[in-house]
Amino acid sequence: MPSFFSSHSVLVIVVLVFAAMLLLIEALHMVWKQYKGPEAKRLERRLQALSAAHDSSTPTKLVKERVLSDMPLLERTLQRMPRAHQLDRFILQSGLEWTVSGLLLSSAILFAFGMLAAVTLHQSLELGAIVGAVLGSLPWLYLQRKRYQRLSLMERQLPEALDLIARALRAGHAFSAGLQMAGEELAEPMAGEFRLVHDEINYGTSPQQALSNLGERVPVTDLRYFIVAVLIQRESGGNLTEMLGTLSRLIRERLKLNGKIRVLSSEGRMSAWILGLMPFALAALLNLLNPEFMSALWTDPIGITILKWLAVLMVIGVLIMRRIIRIRV
Repeated sequence: MPSFFSSHSVLVIVVLVFAAMLLLIEALHMVWKQYKGPEAKRLERRLQALSAAHDSSTPTKLVKERVLSDMPLLERTLQRMPRAHQLDRFILQSGLEWTVSGLLLSSAILFAFGMLAAVTLHQSLELGAIVGAVLGSLPWLYLQRKRYQRLSLMERQLPEALDLIARALRAGHAFSAGLQMAGEELAEPMAGEFRLVHDEINYGTSPQQALSNLGERVPVTDLRYFIVAVLIQRESGGNLTEMLGTLSRLIRERLKLNGKIRVLSSEGRMSAWILGLMPFALAALLNLLNPEFMSALWTDPIGITILKWLAVLMVIGVLIMRRIIRIRV
């Protein structure tokens, strides 16, 4: 191997490539911030959300009005892709100030960085594709995690919101006034959603359409029960206060039961973590005790094939264990 491909030179190249990728990401962020900063974007999203009542004959959904990209050409391209709107709704449910183009661009940059690192280190393209796929999936995993945390928090806030609306109805306030009180007194993120429903109603959207928009933005089963109860009461009548109180008690009991199940299934989750991490711990220990014995796994073609199949089997095993320990109430 030529002298300029020494280990020191390779390390310098990797550092330079990493620095270049960071500078590229920072440049893209500066361009994005220059054309549309967070404050302007938040105001624009608010105005677009309130424009759902622009055409009363054709119900307008909030997610269709959101900007998918800050670049006009890419915006027009994404608007013609149905999957882009579904992805935008997923981002909206996570509560992050992201765009569809930003998510796709960050995944592409991380994937390219993994491929470039593999080529720089003289590794196979297959390994580079695997590393790039893992890096490219990081923004998606983070997005999914934030969405799960936000929806779980809103599910826990829902009983308090229902009790607050029920108390407002008992005091003689209108249903829209109860929504306004929930938007003012509850904590985020549930307060913001109720404020948006109240604003939509004030700007001319029918309560049915405003509640339907809420159900699309927040795919929580208990919240949909609340929406169905309100819609049925508006169509056929009934004691909405009593219905909300009963629904609040049922949700609290279900959350309490869910907490007990999580405690009882904690042993299974711990076993899943141990079984998932044990192969890596044993591989590190064997490599420390006998490096020559373990080096055959990534130097010999048969060993590389074994590692590939082991990775596939481990992914399948993790998915099976997640299905076993996940109990829905």
